[in-house]
This record gives sequence, structure tokens and C-alpha cells, in this order.
Amino acid sequence: MPIFCATSCGKKAFLKRPKTGDALCKECFFLAFETEIHNTIEQNKLFNPRTKVAIGASGGKDSTVLAHVLKTLNERYNYELELVLLSIDEGITGYRDDSLETVKRNREDYGMSLKVLSYKELFNWTMDEIVNKIGRTNNCTFCGVFRRQALDKGASLLNVDYIATGHNADDIAETVLMNILRGDTARLRRCCSIKTGGSDAGSIPRVKPLKYSYEKEIVMYAHFKKLVYFSTECLYAPNAYRGYARAFLKDLEKIRSSAIMDIIHSGEQLMFKDSVKKPLKGICNRCASVSSQQPCKACFLLDGLNRGLPKLGMAKTSKAKKIINDQTGQCANIREIKNDW
Repeated sequence: MPIFCATSCGKKAFLKRPKTGDALCKECFFLAFETEIHNTIEQNKLFNPRTKVAIGASGGKDSTVLAHVLKTLNERYNYELELVLLSIDEGITGYRDDSLETVKRNREDYGMSLKVLSYKELFNWTMDEIVNKIGRTNNCTFCGVFRRQALDKGASLLNVDYIATGHNADDIAETVLMNILRGDTARLRRCCSIKTGGSDAGSIPRVKPLKYSYEKEIVMYAHFKKLVYFSTECLYAPNAYRGYARAFLKDLEKIRSSAIMDIIHSGEQLMFKDSVKKPLKGICNRCASVSSQQPCKACFLLDGLNRGLPKLGMAKTSKAKKIINDQTGQCANIREIKNDW
């Protein structure tokens, strides 16, 4: 016996939504998926009309679907947004160079301008060079810090009002788990925020329109819409700490299908004691980027790389600064000895 679409449109059901369990035809699934994202944008007031939005484009499924849906909703509901693509080239041979070709295809498909910034031009290092120095552990820390700063710099160059990223519900639930496992309570609430930044001096607001969209549904949407996206995993990702949180989340989902949304809502509702110190944002005194420490984490990591101590940035700030000061003092003593001679 055929199963018909749950919306009573009269068509045969084509798929079962992982998020709700509803049996839907393709057209009703597309509409439901897009409408949920529209409601997320409207309810959280993510954008103001007549503003410029940079979409963080990697060529992957999330950013490709985000670009397609934002273009669709912008035209359907008249958001009056100017949409542009912003890509970061980390310098990973055989991965990012290939995915950037997909981004260029997206540029043509969606009629958006594209800006590409590289780690090499911003930091004078590529991720391949960094991994050669530090090995296959902790490389995601370097990449994450540099990528966040590169997006901010790119957004400033484009003079945009918002940065839209493709973080989905699975990503956010994984981050909540990671912060709990690390005991990083100060970041728990911030990682669940659908909109961050903006109130800090020089900070461009970042928004997550796909916050409540399941990864499985994003893949289904991209597949049935026949969108062009890059699906190869980063060469350095298998050793990432996030991978363990992801595997744990998938196991939870097998037992309880609502685990992803449950974890997100728990992160949103968590209340912390007043004694929990939250990081205060300021401006890095070296690169003028928004930061909660001096110097910012990116400058701190670059210090270690440029001094030939690549793991320096992974140490606690106080310990690393002591090493830097000791090393600087030794260099000064050597210079004084040379001058005496």
C-alpha cells in the first residue's frame, strides 16, 4: 500500500524526514526545510533589510545549501540582502584547492561575487607547512583560530554587515559536548548562540541560519536539489577531537532520535554561577583583531611558529609568555656579550 505525503497534497511520499519522522514528497520536503530556515531567520531577527551578507563558503554541503537557501529566501520573502561568497584557502594540497573549484562553480550558479583569502597571504604560513612543523596533532586548533580571524579580515575587506556560516544542528550539539567534556562552562552558552559578535568594537556579527537544521536533511536537500558540492573530508580531520564527540553523538542518536535537539536546548538553558568568569572581548594590540586575550590567540600561535617553537601556542598563556620572556632575555644577553667583544 503506497504511503502518501503527510501534508495531504495528494502525492506519494518520497522520503521520511529524520528530524520529524514525517513522510513527505520531495516538493513538500523542500518547502518545509526552507520554511523552517526562514522562520529561524525571522524569529531571531538575524538580518536587517538592505544589508550586505558574506556567506562563509567552503564548497561543502553546508555552505552550498546555505548559499542556495539564502538566495531562494531572499527572493521569495524580499529580505533585500546583498549576498556575497567569502572563502578561506588554508593551503591544504589535494583538499582545499579542489573544493575552491566547487566554490567558483557556486559563484556562477548563484550569481554572487566571490572573495578568496589565503593563510599564506594573511599569516605567511599554509596549513601544510604548519602540519610539517607540529605533526598531525593539534593542527585543528591552529586552523580553527586562523580561520576565524581570516573570516573577520575578509568580511572587513568586503565591508559586509553580517557573516553567515553553515553551522548546523549536529555541529552545535558536538560543540556543546566538547565544551562539557573540557569543562569549559564559559563557552557553553556562546557556542549555542545563533548570533554572536556585533557588540564588540570592530566585530562583525556572525549568524547561523542552519542552527536547527539536521545534517542528514541538509545532505538530502543538496542531493535531491542536485546541488554541486565537495564531499571529501579534510586530510587532517581524522585526528580531530571533534571526531570523538561526533561519534558519541551518533551513538546517542541511535538510542534517542531527538538527542541532537535535546543537547542544543540543554546548552541554551544552562545557567551558570556568578563565579564563572566569562572572557571579555577587546582589541589585540598587535593585529587589531577582536580578542579576549593579549596578544590574540592567532598572534600567539604565530609567535610559536615564527620562533621555531610550534607547540608554544598550545601551552597555557602564562607558561608560554614565560618561555617567550626567558628566550627574549637570553637573546638580549647574547647581544650584550657580542657588543662587549
